[in-house]
Amino acid sequence: MLPSLGFNEILILGVLALVVIGPKDLPLMLRKLGRWTAKLRGMAQEFRTGFDELARQAELDELKKEVDALRRTTNLQSIASDLSKPLPTLEDYAGVAKPPPALPQPTPATPEIAAAPVEAAADIAAELEEDHSAPVARSAP
Repeated sequence: MLPSLGFNEILILGVLALVVIGPKDLPLMLRKLGRWTAKLRGMAQEFRTGFDELARQAELDELKKEVDALRRTTNLQSIASDLSKPLPTLEDYAGVAKPPPALPQPTPATPEIAAAPVEAAADIAAELEEDHSAPVARSAP
């Protein structure tokens, strides 16, 4: 870590440089110092850029490995089979047993049961005929 320089320290260094180097060569020396500082900053920036590039490259390599691993483990057939499965119902999520399916009502298969409504209809028709055969009293108009 570089020590921090305050105004007093910079003033003492400036007076010392003026005395040691002299007023004639001081501007030349400050230019050279500025160029060295710029070169050092440029080298530090290149180092940081290179380091960041390596870090990005390492991250990309990791991502490529993960993608390849996913490609190897997942294929389209398994995805298609997952999509074709029926969706679970609310009973499945709740853990409740499904109610049994309703059984259809049996239709009469024996001739006696099937003939019963026909006989009842014949009885009703006979009663109606008896009612119509009786004379009806009509009122005169």
